Amino acid sequence: MNVDGRWAAPGEDPRDAIPSGRGEKAVLEEYLDRYRMTIELKCSDLTPGQLATRSVPPSSMSLLGLIRHLARVEHSWARRVLEGRAELPRLYRTDAEPDLDFDAVTGDEACVADAWATWRAEVAHAREVYADLDLDTIVTVHDRQIEARDVIVHLVEEYARHAGHADLLRECLDGRTGQ
Repeated sequence: MNVDGRWAAPGEDPRDAIPSGRGEKAVLEEYLDRYRMTIELKCSDLTPGQLATRSVPPSSMSLLGLIRHLARVEHSWARRVLEGRAELPRLYRTDAEPDLDFDAVTGDEACVADAWATWRAEVAHAREVYADLDLDTIVTVHDRQIEARDVIVHLVEEYARHAGHADLLRECLDGRTGQ
């Protein structure tokens, strides 16, 4: 941590290495990758127990839950919606237990390793899907037709909202605030 509480000193923020995009598709990809990296930064240097620490009752939100939730989000939008594979089982969710991503976290190395591996694999797959994606492609979501660009904008929104949650969760753990 930088002396002034920032994640990185000015000029040393790893998000600055993400190439600036030109054009709609490149800009959306840039924003999404910046938020993905922001989540990683906000979860860095914490123990499994800290990552699994829940916010305030009755919420089951934790940083580890956010990682699992975002893996679930990446999986659902890339595989089930953009690739049209709705038959795939959902990650960290069943009909009986719709919030397993948050509710089933444990503060141990195995749960943390699984969450990071799953999230990274789903992000990598989503990037592959995105590389060949035409933003004008029509996809069906809940019996409604939308453009693929709407999915990507939703992903940016999802990450932005959860990066804000991660700011608050991290600050409660060790006082560190984000930039």
